[in-house]
Amino acid sequence: MPLAPSPVELIARARGDLRMGVPVVLAEAGRSALIVAVEALTATRLEALRRIGAAELAITRRRAETLKARAYDGDLARIRLPDDAGLGWLRAMADPVNDLSTPMKGPFSSLRDGSAALHRTGLALAKAAHLLPAVLVVEVPDGLVLAGREGLTFLPDAGSMLAHLSPQHEIAAARVPMLAAAAGRVHVFRPEDGAEDHYAIEIGRPDRSAPVLTRLHSACFTGDVLGSLKCDCGPQLHAALAQMAAEGAGVLLYLNQEGRGIGLANKMRAYALQDQGFDTVEANHRLGFEDDERDFRIGADILRRMGFSAVRLMTNNPRKLAMMAACGLTVTERVPLHVGQTRENAAYLATKARKSGHLE
Repeated sequence: MPLAPSPVELIARARGDLRMGVPVVLAEAGRSALIVAVEALTATRLEALRRIGAAELAITRRRAETLKARAYDGDLARIRLPDDAGLGWLRAMADPVNDLSTPMKGPFSSLRDGSAALHRTGLALAKAAHLLPAVLVVEVPDGLVLAGREGLTFLPDAGSMLAHLSPQHEIAAARVPMLAAAAGRVHVFRPEDGAEDHYAIEIGRPDRSAPVLTRLHSACFTGDVLGSLKCDCGPQLHAALAQMAAEGAGVLLYLNQEGRGIGLANKMRAYALQDQGFDTVEANHRLGFEDDERDFRIGADILRRMGFSAVRLMTNNPRKLAMMAACGLTVTERVPLHVGQTRENAAYLATKARKSGHLE
């Protein structure tokens, strides 16, 4: 039907459902299952899911390492839900905030037989919704029928769609005089999958035929807006704009990938873990995330759509250099950006250099 949502639109609907604690139905390779995010799960829905079938908890390898659970599937662990496990146990498995006060949650029965494809897609959806990467999975014989009867979102083959970058489209642009440069222009880009908008701030009139001074800046509410001393993001943002203004041209991409792509709520969880003594990488791992969950292909796509093919990239992050090159953009120069070091963020910056390979 022409009014029915497309597969991409269904992914956007599924992200919203998971954030509200509503299960979605996934189907891949002839199998289907109910998926619900542990973070938003209610006791009532947990009881209803258990009446439908055997429930399994899917967590990432990083979270499994913290919990000392076996991840037989490599990138994730499937744990059989104990008969006496309630909502409190599930929340403790997903959220590491109380790991130090309640370290013993096992023993765990990790599953090794069968496919983990639906579990993997469920975790990817939870990450896309900026939720903790822990989902409850209940396999069902006919997901399409169940989804129709219960009014749930049904997603066939969502795993392959989540792996592909959603194209960015410019939806608005206007002149914005700024402190850094009177000749400024802001372009708003929106992905087809309904995720967050991203912004391109154009300083001056950059020549599309020459390498453009470029900064890929990930949104940082705490640093950019509040002036947090825990990171160097705010100073980097303003220094990049100032250098572009001094040279007369440049493009700053403001990508809405807060907290290295895990979202502001999870970033605050990571900050709470840092207050317990963990460094920034360790905190991400305890939450179940990788060091960096950002997708810099977004920046490359926006630059190409703006007509640029070569950049002078302002960065200390080698992953950005590699991703630009992998996406077909020529990086003619790396422009270092070292500003904003404080007593409060010295350990954070040292960890990025030591564990994430950031350049001096």
